[in-house]
Parts: sequence; structure tokens; C-alpha cells
Amino acid sequence: MGDLLAFDRRDLQLDSGAALLSGFALQFDRALLDAVAAIASAAPFRHLETPGGRRMSVAMTNAGRLGWISDRRGYRYGDTDPLGGVAWPAMPALFRQLASDAAAAVGFDRFEPEACLVNRYEPGAKLSLHQDRDERNLDQPIVSVSLGVDAIFLWGGQMRGDRVRRFTLHHGDVVVWGGPARLTYHGVDTLVRAAHPLTGELRYNLTFRRAA
Repeated sequence: MGDLLAFDRRDLQLDSGAALLSGFALQFDRALLDAVAAIASAAPFRHLETPGGRRMSVAMTNAGRLGWISDRRGYRYGDTDPLGGVAWPAMPALFRQLASDAAAAVGFDRFEPEACLVNRYEPGAKLSLHQDRDERNLDQPIVSVSLGVDAIFLWGGQMRGDRVRRFTLHHGDVVVWGGPARLTYHGVDTLVRAAHPLTGELRYNLTFRRAA
């Protein structure tokens, strides 16, 4: 892969340890979307159930050694897809390199993700404020890549009741958070109906994590 920093972009510091990298993944958008399609052909998108029995509005699948799972038994990572009982699709090399380079751009060197959660948003889907705390090692950052229609990213604080800021995420944007920001509450507001030339009405989000 070439130098991901070889173009002019606008970075936005969200907090200490957290930044929005504008357009960081843009030059790889078609390859990323092709990889998403290949992953979904092996491990189809599905709407998971929360431990409380609520159907999630965001459809998801996984790639990598581990995949994130939610059902009546709780939130966890597993090395096999519950739908087929086989290993999750391998994480593409492009995914790994993009996540590692984005993390390094925010000061987190040598990030090696084990899991990539692939989320698919349709109009009306949303992701409520939450912390990513199902990982065993919270010293590693989260890297989140946006593809498709714009979304409103909700960025809160370390407590659920802290003030929430709103940022528009465009196609190709990447958000990285770790260190003192690792357990920041965050989410995605209800996706409004819009269109993107590569994804139609859909938004895809790739979330990279070191899970074990």
C-alpha cells in the first residue's frame, strides 16, 4: 500500500487520544467495498439480538480471527460464525494495513486488529450511545471507517450523561480513539434517507479492534 498520508486532509481532534481523519480511506473506497461484498457472501449480514431481546437496527457481520456476537447470553467475541459454525472470513490485508496506518496517524503505533465488525446501516438505523468494553485489552485503540452515505457520529464523555457532541462522517472518513478516550461513550444518530453513488441508500462501517 502506498503512503496513506500523501494527500491533503483535514484532521479534527475530538479529545486527547481521539481524532477524526477526514477522507483517510477515500482512495481505497472501491477496494474496501469489494472486500465487504466478499465477506458478506461468506458470512451474511444479520440483525443481532441484544441480551434484553431487542433486535438491533444495524445489520452486521465480521472478518478476522474473532467476531463480535450478541444474543440472549450477552455480548462476546467468538472465532466461529454462529450461523454456519465455521470460522469468520479472513481479514483482508488492505483492512489490516488501513487500520494500522490510521491508528499510527493518531499516535498508536503497531496496532494489529484481530476483529473487524462490518456494520450495514439502512435508512432509520441507529447505534445508541455505548462504550466498547468487551475487549480484554483496553490499551489498544478502536479504528472506525465510514463508507457510503453521511452519518451523524455522537461523541460523548466517560459517563453516559456527559454532553454529547455531533460530527458528520463522510464517505472515506476514519475515526480513531484510544488511550484516555478509549471508553468514551459514542454512537450513530438515526440514518436519514440519502444516496451515495457507490452504496445507494446504505452506509457501511468497518470497526477494527484488538479483542483478546
